[in-house]
Amino acid sequence: MADETILIRARGLLKRFGDFVVVNGIDVDVRAGEAFGFLGPNGAGKSSTMRMIGCVSPPSGGELRILGMDPRRDGPAIRARLGVCPQTDNLDAELTVQENLTTYARYFGIPRRVARQRATELLEFVQLTERADSRVEPLSGGMKRRLTIARALVNEPDIVLLDEPTTGLDPQARHLVWERLFQLKQRGVTLVLTTHYMDEAEQLCDRLVVMDGGRIVAEGSPRALIERYSTREVVELRFTTERPADVVGKLDGIGQRVEALPDRVLLYVDDGDEAVAQVHARALTPASVLVRRSTLEDVFLHLTGRTLVD
Repeated sequence: MADETILIRARGLLKRFGDFVVVNGIDVDVRAGEAFGFLGPNGAGKSSTMRMIGCVSPPSGGELRILGMDPRRDGPAIRARLGVCPQTDNLDAELTVQENLTTYARYFGIPRRVARQRATELLEFVQLTERADSRVEPLSGGMKRRLTIARALVNEPDIVLLDEPTTGLDPQARHLVWERLFQLKQRGVTLVLTTHYMDEAEQLCDRLVVMDGGRIVAEGSPRALIERYSTREVVELRFTTERPADVVGKLDGIGQRVEALPDRVLLYVDDGDEAVAQVHARALTPASVLVRRSTLEDVFLHLTGRTLVD
């Protein structure tokens, strides 16, 4: 008997373009009401996975079920129950903010009166009520992103797909988008998002998979992944007179792991202050020292040997 709480189920999901495999046999379950993330660098296969889930790109192999249906056969029925916020805003610049919502609602057969009511409610939700009659073109990037999210909600979808929802936004705009998405999560809306921002994944995701080279290399909650693959704290050391790679050997035995990046050395430790004391005891004089908590960036570095922004 199928588990009805699983809205998205993939087994051995594959996507290839010619001989190039971009999604290489992944298994995924997304349950109702959770915020699920695909974390990884550009080219990891995140967006290709989202396009298959969104029924706009057919799988090349494996099994995929969305809301209990087969995208190959039931694409239109599935799309009617999805909300999609694409990586690049594709709003109609010739229409007003409100018209972008009411016109889009007509594609779902929503009556005009209901569409206008939903548009009013959604503009209030994304804090764009005062711009309802404005054209889209002069809106800031953050406003356009919030409008795109509002448009994705106009059909009251069962699942909302968000592909890199805050890429290109300034920090203030990003946090406002996060706040809106967090409110959706609290309402029980199922969110599926891709991101290469580890802080975004930590803020929004109940559970996520880390993707690299089309494969899933880890899965779990952000906190569980950090506990499993990293240490409690990280010490970042920057040197002006020595290359990071030349310093690594001098740090042997301090903490559990040492990573040399092009511009700094990372020490993975349980007690950052104690580790810094040991560094100074070895007569090393870094130009700067930062003690911080481990993040998903550290998880990715441990699993793949490179950072998310490589």
